[in-house]
Amino acid sequence: MKNEEMTPRKAFYIALSILLAAIVWFYVDQTSGPNGGPQTRERTITDIPIEYTGEASLTDRGLMLLEEGTDTTIDLTLEGTRWLLANLDRDDIRVTVDLSNVDSAGVQTLGYQILYTDRRFSNNALTKKDASIYNATVNISELYSRTVEVRCELIGNVAEGYSAGQIQLSHTTLDIEGQPEDIDPVSYAKVTFDIGTDAEETVSQELSIQFYDENDNLLESTGIHPEAETIQATLPVFVTKELWLKMDFTSAPGARERNVNCEIRPATITVSGDAGLLRDVDSITLDTFDLLKLVEGGGTYVYPITVPEGCQNLSGVTRATVQLSFKDMTSASVTTDRFRYENVPDGKAVDILTEEMTVQIFGTAADVAAVTGGDLTVVADLSDFGSALGTYTVPATIENSSGVDIGISGSYEVQVTIREPSDSGSEESTQTTPEDTPEE
Repeated sequence: MKNEEMTPRKAFYIALSILLAAIVWFYVDQTSGPNGGPQTRERTITDIPIEYTGEASLTDRGLMLLEEGTDTTIDLTLEGTRWLLANLDRDDIRVTVDLSNVDSAGVQTLGYQILYTDRRFSNNALTKKDASIYNATVNISELYSRTVEVRCELIGNVAEGYSAGQIQLSHTTLDIEGQPEDIDPVSYAKVTFDIGTDAEETVSQELSIQFYDENDNLLESTGIHPEAETIQATLPVFVTKELWLKMDFTSAPGARERNVNCEIRPATITVSGDAGLLRDVDSITLDTFDLLKLVEGGGTYVYPITVPEGCQNLSGVTRATVQLSFKDMTSASVTTDRFRYENVPDGKAVDILTEEMTVQIFGTAADVAAVTGGDLTVVADLSDFGSALGTYTVPATIENSSGVDIGISGSYEVQVTIREPSDSGSEESTQTTPEDTPEE
């Protein structure tokens, strides 16, 4: 039992001993070097890729970098502390060569730069002691160009009732550059355009480019440099629809759309256009018509047919004839003796001199027959006579209190006298006021 109780304690002492040993080793490693500094070691990292930058500048000068004869990797021997070297990996090192100042073809040597992706490693912490090459050898060649045709392979289908237009490509030909042995075998460039199953609207995609020889064999494109990396392809998808022709109406009392006969010839036209544009379109509005124009009688009107932008009128009919009339429309003259005024000038009295007025009304026969003189009130508007005295002819409107849908045609005026309240002429002679409209 006693030995079992000691086991955790022994494990603790063992772990503590290891930790102390590591601390001592780290201290000695950091202080036993020259001048009391850390000890250093050397380590060789092999097959580090060389990155070439500035190739766009080469292309601008009609030049290109060839893989053949160009150094692609380098071995580096680096000196540093054992701690840093133990944590250093090939991916932490970048060796770059700048091509932006190269202005001629041929085999050349260029200096390289060593960079580190981790800030722990730097040229101060690590020193280059040796290298497999001290300059990078590059093989620069003149750039050749050709123009080849671009072909598009279409995959998929449009839905039933839809039709496709011609494929539109951002490039129908393509300039390619490279060495003659790389670009001479190229017969054409090809993109594959997959529009999916049952496409119902225009499809547009960015497509990658492949190159083929005259026997339709796919070529490796490593040494082929096209002017564009992708090609934009668009396939318009059209739908053919029959659209109704219609009118919009502006209604008024006594002149309602429900009471209108509207005959449009032709009633429909057939159009073709972009499926996305026509998806929610079922009709074409010819015009907005004010129904008060029909009170005096029906009429025939001709309107141009304007199809949605980008669509084609397959019917060939460009104008529509519209016959408009009311199903039931009559008019009548109704005489009223009900008058009132509004907007009376401050401190003034008003006498209405007009005793009765004949008003022209219109609407369906039933509605017109239901209106009597007691349903109509002539309202004189005195808002423009703020400081006036005397007798005037003023504009008036007609109010309908019958509750039936009738309209009022014509314009109306009444004669009024505006006076001081103390003037003779007795206020008793004033006809109905806003407060004492007579009851029938």
